[in-house]
Amino acid sequence: MADSLPLFPLRAVLLPGANLPLHIFEPRYRQLTVDLVTGALPERVFGVVALQPSTDHEVTDISQLRPIGCSAALRQAKRLPDGRYDIISTGDRRFRLLEIDTTAAPYLMGTVEWVPDTEQPTSAVESVTMLVDAARAAHRRYCNAAWRSDDWTEPDADTETVKLAHTLAADCLLSLEDRQRLLEETRPLHRLRMVGQLLNREAGILSALHAVPAPPSEFNTPLCLN
Repeated sequence: MADSLPLFPLRAVLLPGANLPLHIFEPRYRQLTVDLVTGALPERVFGVVALQPSTDHEVTDISQLRPIGCSAALRQAKRLPDGRYDIISTGDRRFRLLEIDTTAAPYLMGTVEWVPDTEQPTSAVESVTMLVDAARAAHRRYCNAAWRSDDWTEPDADTETVKLAHTLAADCLLSLEDRQRLLEETRPLHRLRMVGQLLNREAGILSALHAVPAPPSEFNTPLCLN
């Protein structure tokens, strides 16, 4: 069944379970924030979808957006004196974008269908455990290369296997294309293998370049993306 969802196009990919801080200053997205806060959009949910590479500044056609996005649940909103907002939302469910409407609201609206994980074939417990251990090891390698020891923590030991890949990737600086691939992958074990490969690759690059990205605490600073 298709649903209607207000959209926030970004040059970024939101993953399920990841936090997304935003600094809201454009009038249309101020109105979206007001509608989320006041309950005009009662579920306090909007859709984050990545932009396709383009020189256009205005989204007028669905071809300008990636086909798969992620819903975001509003968690915090702070109104600033001049009407801007600092907000934090959390990624929830993947969706496939079917249509967009540029006239129904001050902001972009989308018709979406939800994209669940596909059912996995039964795998031996030992094989799944090895895959989980390898992905966690890749995450540790990346974080040890990128951050100070007190700037990161490992995901909880009881994190569900179906959620682990997104959790491991959440605060790692992967490219938009890599994050989009992770978002679109609906097979949990393939996704876990993918994130392990990506983090091992990035850890190797960081070690070779002797360069590190900004610390994870920077992810708590609202981003000026609209």
